[in-house]
Amino acid sequence: MKRFLLTLKIILSLMVAANAQYTMSGKIEYEKKTNVHAQMKDNADDNDSWYERMKSTTPKFNSTFFDLIFDTARCIYKPGKEVENTSKGWGGDPATDNIVLTDFNTKKVKAIKNVFEQKFLVQDSMRKIDWKVKDEIRTIANYKCRKAVGRICDTVYVVAFYTEDIMASGGPEMFGGLPGMILELAIPRLHTTWTADKIELLTPKETDFMVPEKGKKVNEKELFETIQSSMSDWGKWGTRYVWWTIL
Repeated sequence: MKRFLLTLKIILSLMVAANAQYTMSGKIEYEKKTNVHAQMKDNADDNDSWYERMKSTTPKFNSTFFDLIFDTARCIYKPGKEVENTSKGWGGDPATDNIVLTDFNTKKVKAIKNVFEQKFLVQDSMRKIDWKVKDEIRTIANYKCRKAVGRICDTVYVVAFYTEDIMASGGPEMFGGLPGMILELAIPRLHTTWTADKIELLTPKETDFMVPEKGKKVNEKELFETIQSSMSDWGKWGTRYVWWTIL
């Protein structure tokens, strides 16, 4: 009887695996949501009156939308639909217009980033993050996702939820390197999350993956050093701005 039950369990497992549906290409819409009040609090120092005054006239959250078009070979992340009343001040970060093309085969990244009216063309290898996979499971946009945690800039904690049912190792901005697609990303020190709210199955066109070739050519390290040098006298706000630019 035990042998029969074991055999039946194996057969059922094989049937489930055979019928599993994997997404090979499509478009993901992410909502990027920033807690503006928390950002202001970080920069208030001891000036609580300024913080309270600004908080009373500023919406708590700022949302923007980005699209990620992908297949098993590459993905491109770029601005999506526009929303009304989006703040360009508090909650309007330097990553608002980023375009990031990731080639999974060559392990290369090409990104367009605007920083203080200057355009950079970043060309580098895919970012390597020492991800730690956790047991927590969450369903996002009808996909089963597993939690992973990592760091950027040595001290900036990153939380990701990825799904192995999407056969591409990408995600928002320059994040990836997990065994599946990142559908939710959180950076607590920036009070910001990216969450997939819609996934459309489609076959991308070649033109979907085109990236403008204009901008000062740098790699990721050179961009970091350039922005860090220019923001060295800006205190905590400058440090956070540097984190934003290298996302």
